[in-house]
Amino acid sequence: MTTTNKRAQVRIRDLSRSFWEGERQHDVLRNLSVEFAQGETVALRGRSGSGKSTLLNLISGIDVPDAGEVEVSGKSITGMSERERTLFRREHIGFVYQAFNLVSTLSVSDNIRLVLELNGIGREQADQRILKLLDAVGLRDRAESYPDILSGGEQQRVAIARALAHEPVLLLADEPTGNLDDRTAEGVLQLLDELVRQAGGTMIIATHSAGVAEYSDRVLELQNGALVS
Repeated sequence: MTTTNKRAQVRIRDLSRSFWEGERQHDVLRNLSVEFAQGETVALRGRSGSGKSTLLNLISGIDVPDAGEVEVSGKSITGMSERERTLFRREHIGFVYQAFNLVSTLSVSDNIRLVLELNGIGREQADQRILKLLDAVGLRDRAESYPDILSGGEQQRVAIARALAHEPVLLLADEPTGNLDDRTAEGVLQLLDELVRQAGGTMIIATHSAGVAEYSDRVLELQNGALVS
């Protein structure tokens, strides 16, 4: 088992997940056990198809394992119903993807507001939170702009602000710099690192980029369904 000396924010025990490809069963994860500490940033690397996205989906409860258990903040995700997982994810977990997944018909501020409304945050408190986040990502002057006029780096910064809006204990980032040039990617990684560490959250970044290691406390690689340091 890969572990740390700090309090675990995420615990995974004997996790397995397979998929069928025609008549052939493909084992993506095999009896995987690992812990991610509170406040830790971990880079999760591996070739395409190695199971990085699958592991993030299992941690968040978007997918369910064939066997094993996932705990986040001491609560068993695998023991929850689909609705319970959705509500837990909405309140405690943030996501940043390679595709920015912004709502094109909503302004920058309203893209962030959407998350706050889903968590029952009132208008006045939401307004304050949105301005604070836009200041943090350097986009306060873009509050009323729409995503389609923003650069890729600006859209990803909005996505980061949205992911952190509800102050999640866990941030999952799946290839967050995959659509960005090297210089922009560096800025996005630095911003993610600064904001998540300031908040004291745990971050798991699935990526091909070797540059992520610079901002990580640990680098783990998925090989043949198992994690190696």
